[in-house]
Amino acid sequence: MAVDDVDGTLAAMGPRLRAAREHYGATLAGVSFATGISTSTLSRIETGRRKPTLEVLLHLSKEYGVSLDELAGTAPGTGAEPRATTPLSFGDGKAVLPLTRYVGGLHAHKHVLPALENPPARPRQVSHDGHEWLCVLYGRLWLALGGQDLVLTPGDVVEFDTRTPHGMANASPGGPVEYLIMFGPQGERLRPRIWSSRN
Repeated sequence: MAVDDVDGTLAAMGPRLRAAREHYGATLAGVSFATGISTSTLSRIETGRRKPTLEVLLHLSKEYGVSLDELAGTAPGTGAEPRATTPLSFGDGKAVLPLTRYVGGLHAHKHVLPALENPPARPRQVSHDGHEWLCVLYGRLWLALGGQDLVLTPGDVVEFDTRTPHGMANASPGGPVEYLIMFGPQGERLRPRIWSSRN
């Protein structure tokens, strides 16, 4: 693997680990207790400020029930997609595709939740430091945000502090839901700007 490939894989590792932890429904403190890895180390790895060791990855892979290949984005795929952008898949059919490969700053992911056969249960909520922007592309997304329950449809956008407990689920059976997430691990927020060609 070339140096650029290694750098890209490591840059995508933090967002993948965060996505796996959130899907598992665990807090940093809970994972720390279960694995013996300090919360500060876990946080620095998820935000790209520290590279994970093989020992750490083995612990987290076992804890989250995800293979090392999936965490690294090197699991065999059906297409010619670059390794660093191979979707992270879960046993329940959820897929997370990291869209950014750099370390630090805002991270972007595309999430795909599969169609359901039965009405969904209220999403399991997690909270952590950071700020999140979410946009629904397809389907109906159930966002449980604190004590609120929101059903978002294509084109809906929400922005929230991730210290507020939150969780997402497919809002209705019959079809999948796809959405984009941009996450600022240090609380970075999007800054809307309007451009005009007029002088």
